[in-house]
Amino acid sequence: MTFGEQPAYLRVASDLRQKIVNGSLPPHTRLPSQARIREEYGVSDTVALEARKVLMAEGLVEGRSGSGTYVRERPVPRRISRSGYRPANGSVNPFRQEQAADGARGTWESGSEREAASADVAVRLGIAPADPVMRTRYVFRDGGEAVMLSTSWEPLAVTGRTPVMLPEEGPLGGCGVVDRMAAIDVVVDNVTEEVGARPGLAEELLVLGGVPGHVVMVVARTYFASGRAVETADVVIPADRFRVAYHLPVR
Repeated sequence: MTFGEQPAYLRVASDLRQKIVNGSLPPHTRLPSQARIREEYGVSDTVALEARKVLMAEGLVEGRSGSGTYVRERPVPRRISRSGYRPANGSVNPFRQEQAADGARGTWESGSEREAASADVAVRLGIAPADPVMRTRYVFRDGGEAVMLSTSWEPLAVTGRTPVMLPEEGPLGGCGVVDRMAAIDVVVDNVTEEVGARPGLAEELLVLGGVPGHVVMVVARTYFASGRAVETADVVIPADRFRVAYHLPVR
């Protein structure tokens, strides 16, 4: 397969990207102005502007109001662990469990609220739209830095009027889904996870410290008990700062 010549703005963006990657334009250096790009590469203002937009969309540079466009510090990606193994007591909050091996100082904030299931959540849980669910939102932090968001939904047909109706309150508050469900005689025997990516929502990036256009990974997780979904969640992770690592048992 052959490809035609790249558009001028992509050729300019590629050259500037290479200078950022090899250190010719180190972090916090001001990107050449639009006029400088136009002169150096012999392109139009439109091409120069589009090249800068490409670099901003890739998260390599950022605009500073009244100052210009600067090369961003490139974070070294850290690992967010997703483990198929569970400790002997099995009662630890999954975030703490999964990060403990990496020495992370994991803490989290949460809030739960009863709501009617959206069409998408209803499909994932195998219930009817508008059926009651308990929605819980989490902000996970490592050493005070927000590193991950999660929103979970549990059908109240399963947990309603039980001691585990609120995931972070009661005698099993803060425990994992498996142990909370076991406490009401629901045996979780399967979990699925689908990993995708999309631009972060403004409210997500505000919490996670990103800028518009940054990409987030989304892990869509669902727990099942004998084929019935008992919890589904979206876990949101900044793609420029983290990698999702899976550690799964071989049976």
